[in-house]
Amino acid sequence: MSDHRKLVHTERIRVKWGDMDAFGHVNNAAYFVYMQEARVAWFAAVRMPMLENHQGPVIVDAHCTFLRPIVYPAEIEVGLYVGKAGRSSFPTYYDIHLVGDRSVKFAEGNSTVVWIDHMQGKSVPLPDWLRKKL
Repeated sequence: MSDHRKLVHTERIRVKWGDMDAFGHVNNAAYFVYMQEARVAWFAAVRMPMLENHQGPVIVDAHCTFLRPIVYPAEIEVGLYVGKAGRSSFPTYYDIHLVGDRSVKFAEGNSTVVWIDHMQGKSVPLPDWLRKKL
């Protein structure tokens, strides 16, 4: 991981039986939910308003590379990193491991968070308070 990424949050998530697919491992869509749970928990931890002055964060893309299958039962840890902020957006990165065992990475992902004005339907500059947290 390059130096421009900063760890900002770690979220523990218990894998549910319903996360499994017919092949006996966690369904690929669940990984995106895990990344979302970590991101939303970080938003709450930094008290990020989801709709301030009709503005807030949206995800414009999301990617995941599946390295190894996760099987039930498991408790995972999602590490959330942020990268260098742009004018109206910042990248987020995710590493998924089992709790207590960072030696095996099950998946890694990334997404782009864009700050938008919901009334105008377009991006606007990141607020200063958020830029300071990044």
